[in-house]
Formats: sequence, structure tokens, C-alpha cells
Amino acid sequence: MATDLSARTHGGKPLKRVVGFWGLTFVSLGSIIGSGWLLGALGAAQAAGPASIISWLLAAVLLLVLALVHADLGAAYPVAGGTARYPHYAFGALAGFTAGWAGYLQAVTIAPIEVEGSITYLESAPWASGIKMVNPDSTLTPLGLLIAAAALAVFTGINLLGAKWLSDSNIILVIWKTAVPVLTIVVIIILSFHPQNFTQAGGGFAPDGVHGIFAALPLGVIFALQGFEQAAQMAGEARNPKKDVARAIIIAMFIGAAIYILLEVAFIGALNPANIAQNWKNPLGAGSFGPYYALAVSVGAGWLATILLIDAVASPAGTGLVYIGTSARISYALGEDDALPSALTTVSKRGVPFGSIVLSFIIGMIALLPFPSWQALVGLVTDATAIMYAFAPVSLEALIRQHAGREHPYRIPWPGFLTPLGFVAANLIIYWSGFESIWKLLTAILLGRIIFEIALRRSKTLRLRRDIDWRAASWIWPWLIGILVIGLLGRYGKGSLSIFPDWIDILVVVLFSLVMFYYAVSLAMSPEDIAAAVEEDEFEFEAVDEQAPGPRTQR
Repeated sequence: MATDLSARTHGGKPLKRVVGFWGLTFVSLGSIIGSGWLLGALGAAQAAGPASIISWLLAAVLLLVLALVHADLGAAYPVAGGTARYPHYAFGALAGFTAGWAGYLQAVTIAPIEVEGSITYLESAPWASGIKMVNPDSTLTPLGLLIAAAALAVFTGINLLGAKWLSDSNIILVIWKTAVPVLTIVVIIILSFHPQNFTQAGGGFAPDGVHGIFAALPLGVIFALQGFEQAAQMAGEARNPKKDVARAIIIAMFIGAAIYILLEVAFIGALNPANIAQNWKNPLGAGSFGPYYALAVSVGAGWLATILLIDAVASPAGTGLVYIGTSARISYALGEDDALPSALTTVSKRGVPFGSIVLSFIIGMIALLPFPSWQALVGLVTDATAIMYAFAPVSLEALIRQHAGREHPYRIPWPGFLTPLGFVAANLIIYWSGFESIWKLLTAILLGRIIFEIALRRSKTLRLRRDIDWRAASWIWPWLIGILVIGLLGRYGKGSLSIFPDWIDILVVVLFSLVMFYYAVSLAMSPEDIAAAVEEDEFEFEAVDEQAPGPRTQR
């Protein structure tokens, strides 16, 4: 292949590195604590009963492995939109686009989803009765659309002011968003806690067995815990990414997981035993304000119920603020890799990707058009995130082998074990999301790939680009089609045939994942091509070295 490094075009101007450690930490933590904490516990309990605690623990372990992978990559390759860039370095532009497109699909829709969730809660407030903002079919009225558009405009404005504005304003929100669930845990456990709910309720500890534990994962559990990677997405704007990105990801993941597990414990313990004596279908009875609001009212903590109504607006709004920025960094990365128009790489005087932020606002406005419920969208968003996550472990393993001289300020422990485990974890999450979510998302990815292929054929520099490596990316569609077939034959989601018995389906996913992992790693680009791909982003790495020099450690 030709070695012309000028074949790819980019703005050549790095983003401003103004975000410190706490800014990165709160960006990740603020993404983890959103609308998921308000709704996730109820859906998990309905699916698995008290065993939903195991669902949260399992999700925390699976996502912690993936968080460690992203911590390693984010510190070693501190670029904006890292989830699209790491696969590009290891497997070329086709892999980078597929990972980036999946990540963009989930990131760009989360902000409008969170805004719609805020409006729904706002209309439920007693003082807002009579103000029609949401239709009976859960779509927004003209007034609701106007309020949602105004919220997205505010988020966009804050992002345009600069990364420091985003991180600083987010810190204030995250402190609030973290304090409220912690306060809720303490108050509910003190005022109402029934230990017998964990063993004597309908069906015992695990009323639906192992299937219920796994089925709870895509019903808001995985969705709630995802978002740790945001520090890696903003690594291109971190003051000292080699030191701070890994710490931010890991700390945010531990705090978020601990809060969610304790919230589920508090929720189950506070339920009226009479409501769950027979089954877990309706543990709260009637109520439109969400699970913790209903519990606060039932235990006589009206003041806490008021705080929860405020937080029901603040938490989703804070997450929406972050995801406007996140989706912009991913489209910026795709623009840098020439997978999307180069206009998306335009950097403003304030050092932010202006074109990408505006695009996120426009797509967010389109996404506010008739949408299904929050719960119906969770599976799709979870699936898209898991596909994006799956590229990270194979990319890290390939880069360890093929880009061995790269500095890794944070080293993932036992990489030979945790990188394949991370890929297995991501594939299990995809499988548990259900066949219906898988085929819908793969259709969207295929559409994006077709658009990308058309753009490549029209490009005058196609033959000059050494990062267009069809062989290195040839494992992607066999992997995606394979997991789709397993989903069809499996036991989760609408349309599945339930042919595989319990545990056999998990074994099939694990074995298939391991085969695809090692096959993919074997197809990675050559060391020379990887070095060339990384070198094209050297203008970003040089900015790191100039601002945070330090000793280099070889891996």
C-alpha cells in the first residue's frame, strides 16, 4: 500500500487541553448517574426480585473490566472521541467507522431521551398539573417540544463556550446528582426496611431463577452503569491525560456501581411486604412519580419526595448536557478519520469542535419527534453502547502486540486474561439485550456502512490511504451476524426462538466471543501501518507532551 500520510485530511488544530482530573471524573460519573437511577431499580426488581442485586453486581463486574480497558487506551492514546479512534489505529478506517457509528448512534440520542424524561417528570409534579407537555402516547406536545428544544439549546450553548465550561458546570450538577441518591439510600433504609423482603416475598430470593437475573440487565441496569468512557472521549481536552484519564474512569465506575447496588438494596427493603407477597409484577402499586418518590411518600418523607422531583429534572438534564459534548467528540473523531465530512473537525476559538456540536443539536432536535417510551429505548441504547465497548478489548490486545513501543501510563492488570474477558462481557450484554434490539441496531449500522462505502468510492484519495484495510476489518460482519444468529436462537427479547437452554446459550456466546476475539486480533494491521495511523494524530499527542512532560514507560 502507498504510504502517503497526507491522504487523510484534518483541521490540524488540536482541541484545548483545559479539563483537569476532577472535571474528567465528574464527566464520567455524571454520565453514569442519570435517569437510570430513577427508573432502573423498579424494572430490575420486576424482572428478578431480590436477585436483582446480583444483576447489579454482575453488571458492575462486566463493565468494570471494560472500564479498565478504556482506562488503558485513554491514557495511552489521549485523543478526542477515543472509542472511534482506538479501532482505527488497530484495524483501520473501516473498523474505526463501525465502532464510531455505533457509539454516535447511542450518544446522539441520549440527550433528547434524557430531556424528554425530565419533561415527563416535570409534568407529573403537583404544581404542574394542567400544563399539557406530554401526550398520552408518551410523545411531546408542541409546548413540550418547545421546552425540550430550549433545553437542548442551553446544553449546546454551554458546550460551545468551551470544554472547561462544560466540565465546571457539570461538576456542580454531579455533586447534586450524587448527593441525592446517597441521601435517598440513607433515609429510606432508616425509615422503612423489611429484611424479610429478600427471602420471604413471592417466589423467594430469585423468583425467575437465573433467567430473571440476566433478563434484568437490559431493563435499565446496564444502561444505568454505562457512561464511564466519557473521560476517554474527552481525553483530547484533558490537561494531563496520561495521569488523569485512567484514574477518572476507574473512580467514577466504582462510585457509580456502589451507589446503584445500594439503591437496589434500599428499594427492595423499603417495599410494603403485602405488595410482593405473591409476585413482583407491581411492587409499588399505582403511582406516576417513579419508584423512589412513591417510597418517600409511603414512609412519610414528603421533603425527600420534593427533592426527588427536583432531581428527576436535574439528573437527566445533567446527563443530556454531557452527551451533547460526547456525541460531538465522536463525530469530530470520525471527521478526523475522514469517515464524515471534514467540516466536523472545525475547532472554534474556544477550542471546541464547533461543527460537531451544532450537528449534535440538530440531530437531537430530530430525535425529539415521536419516540417510544424510555424503557423501550433502553435496549437499543444498551446494545449500541455494548457494540462500541466490544471494539476496545480487541483493539487494546492488537495494539499491545503490534504497537509494542507505545507508552502506557496505566497498565491494565493481566491483559492476556482481561482483554478477552472484556470482549466476552460486551457480547453477553449484546445478547441479553434481545434479538429485537440486535437486528434493529445492526440494520442501522449496515446503513451507515453503506453510506461510508459510497463516500470511499467517491474519494480521490482512496488508493493513497494505507488505513483502508479491508482484511483487518473483515472480522466485523461475521462477528455481528454471528451474535445476531445467536440472539435469534437464544432466550431474550421479542422474536427469539428460545432454542438454546439456560446456560447453554451463555456457553455459546462465550465460545463464539473467544473465537472471534483471537481471530480479530490476528487480522490487526501491521506495526508499520498502525504507527502511520497513530502518527497522523501526532499533532494531538504533541500537545500532551508539551503540557505534561514526564518520563516514558515502555510496555
